[in-house]
Amino acid sequence: MKIHSKAVHAGDRKRKTGTPIPVVTPIHTAASFFYDSLESIDKVFAGEMHGYAYSRYDNPSNAALEELVSSLESAHGTLATASGMSALQIAITAALTDRRKHVLAANALYGATVKLLHQVFEPFGTTSSFVDICDLDAIQKSIAAEKPGVILMETISNPLLRIGEIDKIAQMARDAGACLIVDNTFATPALVRPLELGANISLSSATKYLSGHGDVIGGLVSCDEEHFEPVRALSRIYGPILGPFECYLTMRGIKTFPLRFDRQNQNAIRVAAYLSKHPGVEAVYFPGLANHPDQATTARLLPADQFGAIVSFEIEGADKQGIFKFFDRLKMIVPATSLGDVHTMALYPAIASHRDIPPKQRARLGIRDNLVRLSVGIEDIEDILADLDQALELS
Repeated sequence: MKIHSKAVHAGDRKRKTGTPIPVVTPIHTAASFFYDSLESIDKVFAGEMHGYAYSRYDNPSNAALEELVSSLESAHGTLATASGMSALQIAITAALTDRRKHVLAANALYGATVKLLHQVFEPFGTTSSFVDICDLDAIQKSIAAEKPGVILMETISNPLLRIGEIDKIAQMARDAGACLIVDNTFATPALVRPLELGANISLSSATKYLSGHGDVIGGLVSCDEEHFEPVRALSRIYGPILGPFECYLTMRGIKTFPLRFDRQNQNAIRVAAYLSKHPGVEAVYFPGLANHPDQATTARLLPADQFGAIVSFEIEGADKQGIFKFFDRLKMIVPATSLGDVHTMALYPAIASHRDIPPKQRARLGIRDNLVRLSVGIEDIEDILADLDQALELS
């Protein structure tokens, strides 16, 4: 099945002889489950028989969502977690269980990811280093020097939208015995399925495009066969599980996710073209523009005419107060700390997604104080452009 069909059907409508079949997966709120015999419970706990015993281990609502996302990501298995950051933590921890405790990370990452490496992993002995993930020679040299257990990158980087060559980096990781973890939140499985390109673990924030309506906090860890059981085993101990109601909402959102994302992609192309010609805009960052530095990689790894729905841009001559003025002038676009919702959202990286990155480091990464990140929604494109136009003219 194609992704539009998988999104509608995978995970739902389990058949049991002689019982009615619900058209959607029910919300299973039970904390525990019992059987006719203690022997059956023993076999479930031992993994000798499929079933449910305790919802920290497994739950039918979680299992349905995980089956759906595994189908979308071409994964051996998926774990649904309480947030995107919990997904990242458990993925790194599982990957480093029997590897050297060093993470080689892209130098362009979500700010909280950098904070996780420095403030959570480093105190427990896991070191980290950073590299330009779009420079294959630099990556190879860093692998040789650091001998990392994990290589960590984003499919499309936050917020400047750089695109690394996942398949080639995956080969480097395999040769070095490292685990390649890819945060696929910006691209989604509609554009890129990192496991098909050789990555070991693909992460997504379920909060963003997959649920898509701003009413879920959740994360997803999709794994190859080698890494699935270590991830699942840690989950049984840590317990960072996604609640059954959130699983239901995420599945409900995924059913329309490909349609929403198609519209968001097309709107983003129009927004990027408009901003690139606006006299009040100094620079536009979008993979679909001819001046994007990773154009060849984009053409090779992404579907034709699909570039994601994030557009970042710099407002000409704006300082912090000028950016605040732009945000305050927006009438329809929502100034909020997230992305991927049905409504268009604007974020100021310097005070939100990359607030914890020191100003000098942000500057070295090219994240300037006049940069705005736009998550393009499904509204009528003329309304989006009109709102941007009036806010830019008055900023």
